[in-house]
Amino acid sequence: MMPNMSGLDPRMVNSMMKKMGITNDTIPAKRVIIELDDKKIIIDNPNVTEISFNGQKTYQVMGDMHEESAVIEIPESDIQMVMESAKIDKATAKNLLEKSEGDIAKAISFANDK
Repeated sequence: MMPNMSGLDPRMVNSMMKKMGITNDTIPAKRVIIELDDKKIIIDNPNVTEISFNGQKTYQVMGDMHEESAVIEIPESDIQMVMESAKIDKATAKNLLEKSEGDIAKAISFANDK
């Protein structure tokens, strides 16, 4: 719902929005995660509203926000395992593990696909 703007009746505002072709719906989300290069923004218990206008959709998100580092610590033993299994050098093994978010099987698969 739209907040009461300048003393306007909320029903009147919704009616005007409908006439202009603007619709809004509540999305029953449990969590919203925004992934950036160096971190993740996580919003727990979000209130998510989808607003549609002219074929475009935008999302308004409110909730309890916190950040997490997106850097994954790769154990040396995992790097060694990928190196030995795929017969590749250490730097390549580490890059493939980062690309696969630490998934050893996926990293080996990526190495074999090259």
